[in-house]
Amino acid sequence: MCGIAGRLNLKTQMLMDPALIQGMLNAIHHRGPDDSGVFSDGQVGLGSTRLSIIDLASGRQPISNEDGTIWIVFNGEIYNYVELRSQLEAAGHVFRTRTDTEVLVHLYEEQEADWLLQLNGQFAIALWDQRKRRLILARDRMGVRPIYYTINSEYLLFASEAKALFAHPGVRAEIDPISLAQVFTFWTTRSPRSNFRDISSLPPGHFLIASDGEIKVTPYWQLDMAAGDKTPRSFDDAAGQLRWLLEDAIRLRLRSDVPVGTYLSGGLDSSSITALTARHTDTRLRTFSIAFSESSFDESHSQQQVNNYLGVDNETVHCSPGEIGAAFADAVRHAEMPLFRTAPVPMFLLSKLVHERGFKVVLTGEGADEILGGYDIFKEAKIRRFWAREPGSTLRPMLLRRLYPYIETVSSSGDAYLKAFFGKNLTDTRDPFYSHHLRWQNAARCRRFFSKELLAEIGDYDPLAELLEDLPAEFKTWDPFAQAQYLEIVVFLSEYLLSSQGDRMGMAHSVEGRYPFLDPRLVEYSIRLPASYKMLGLREKAILKHAMRDVLPPQTLKRAKQPYRAPIRPVFFGKDSPEFVGEYLSKENLKKTGYFDPETVAKLTAKFQRGGGASETEEMALTGILSVQLLHSMWRQQCHN
Repeated sequence: MCGIAGRLNLKTQMLMDPALIQGMLNAIHHRGPDDSGVFSDGQVGLGSTRLSIIDLASGRQPISNEDGTIWIVFNGEIYNYVELRSQLEAAGHVFRTRTDTEVLVHLYEEQEADWLLQLNGQFAIALWDQRKRRLILARDRMGVRPIYYTINSEYLLFASEAKALFAHPGVRAEIDPISLAQVFTFWTTRSPRSNFRDISSLPPGHFLIASDGEIKVTPYWQLDMAAGDKTPRSFDDAAGQLRWLLEDAIRLRLRSDVPVGTYLSGGLDSSSITALTARHTDTRLRTFSIAFSESSFDESHSQQQVNNYLGVDNETVHCSPGEIGAAFADAVRHAEMPLFRTAPVPMFLLSKLVHERGFKVVLTGEGADEILGGYDIFKEAKIRRFWAREPGSTLRPMLLRRLYPYIETVSSSGDAYLKAFFGKNLTDTRDPFYSHHLRWQNAARCRRFFSKELLAEIGDYDPLAELLEDLPAEFKTWDPFAQAQYLEIVVFLSEYLLSSQGDRMGMAHSVEGRYPFLDPRLVEYSIRLPASYKMLGLREKAILKHAMRDVLPPQTLKRAKQPYRAPIRPVFFGKDSPEFVGEYLSKENLKKTGYFDPETVAKLTAKFQRGGGASETEEMALTGILSVQLLHSMWRQQCHN
């Protein structure tokens, strides 16, 4: 795992200054504190700051082929590199290291047309083909590892994080108004848009080629939710295959020259990863968990049940509202994105604990909810479609009471509120966004805090209309459950969970997360399973529970889904709230930055200060507003330094 950065001069008469690349690497030193290196041939400069995990002694990047005509820097891991290396050696390629990085160089030489499709891994790659004078940037299928770039008439710059681009002379850090329209709808931006003007994010499953002054971005893989065999194997056989794929994904992801631990929340997904990982390790497995001082968010009892059952060695980071507030600004700086939730902050604190204990690698359960239908949003869509068949029913909407017990405005509301909220556009079941419209409309309500100036800059831009245009042509032929899964994967998982809550919070403390459920074989197998195998009635991830029934305690298998969440109101308006809250939400500061209407925000903060009655949407709005204000201040200071 590394951080990468580089520059390609688009005007051939320009010469590369390696010091520029080193300056960019310095800004992302946290991604790879073990080593760094720069390659330059005059037109291009490639840099890497390394977190040593495989071949600790000789794996320094950049790495080239035998004759030095192809160079690469690489952030991530290729889990099937051992098998690929054997094939390449049989074809006559000579290796100087034991790294997966060098495998990429020779694989490109051997299978230039489809080399990326051979990779089982998580990666952001920059490869310079000196013979063809072309630069290739590539990102893994699901977007686990990020890569950003910016282009002007003279050069193309790229890096693992935007802050490295800002370290280059002439690159300004300015928040993009359109990005805020996206964030205050989807909780995140959508690639290729980033949070900053003129900074692009290479989309998952895409590669960029820059050659002869031309730059082209092309997909090499796309998520296909089309149903598989119309006569699928039995539920038992399908669960057995799922179990085999998951175990093999874990086996590959345990390839490391440093110790590997797991994150353990106490839920089905992380417990499954922990249980199977423990079976593939020779020593007692180390696990790491989060506990909250507020009982409504805490899962430590479930964690302890799994710990006792599996006999693992667990350590917990205890998060109070004060500790979350104290780390919030740092989490925002690493996320480089407005946050709608405080949930990334405990992940930031957890990776700090992991780093302090000497671990660089953890396996986690991310991705299971998306590929196997684990979220309440899938249940919500299923219930609403059932209700829509008899919209006058008084009993069918009552099924929604079983959802969201952790959201007070839903769990404690009367029948009238329940019907009014979930009944919006109830019968519009052909809407491609039927499963997600309520969530996105709810988030978009937070845009009422935007200033007139920001709204004028956004103009008539519509994030949902743009997403609609970007849907695959075959989207309308997929069944509703598959449509909902697709939206959750490409919008929420790839753009938010794996970034703001995943890569950024882990790499802030030089910790690499690995995601067995996102093994490409497992993803493609799972998404084609019948919807009933994934959600049996309203029983989520039925097939995973069946597959894991012999290795997990019964309480874990029967436990109701509890989404990972963190407190908000007591973080910013509690006894230990950070001082910057009042500063950045003041009318003076809001007027100065210009993103939000000071008077409207003042009414919101007054509601929080009174100590009660804030809705889930208002908590999201507060967090989003505060994080935008923080981001503006952080990058403005950097640009002026």
